[in-house]
Amino acid sequence: MIRVNAQYDVEYRPGMTVQDVLDALKFSFRMIVVKIDGKVVLRKDFATTEVPDDTEMQAIHLISGG
Repeated sequence: MIRVNAQYDVEYRPGMTVQDVLDALKFSFRMIVVKIDGKVVLRKDFATTEVPDDTEMQAIHLISGG
């Protein structure tokens, strides 16, 4: 199980990437920061960075405006 933002659980599958987790939660924000176990994952690496089972992941939606 992958825990996201301490409130969502995503069923783990072998080979699951950051992008897979975001897609499962329907997180499609343009500006988002992702951390896996406290380490930042660059957006360009979302599709290739695997998320281990029993991981705590943070997906932080950034908001900008004036």
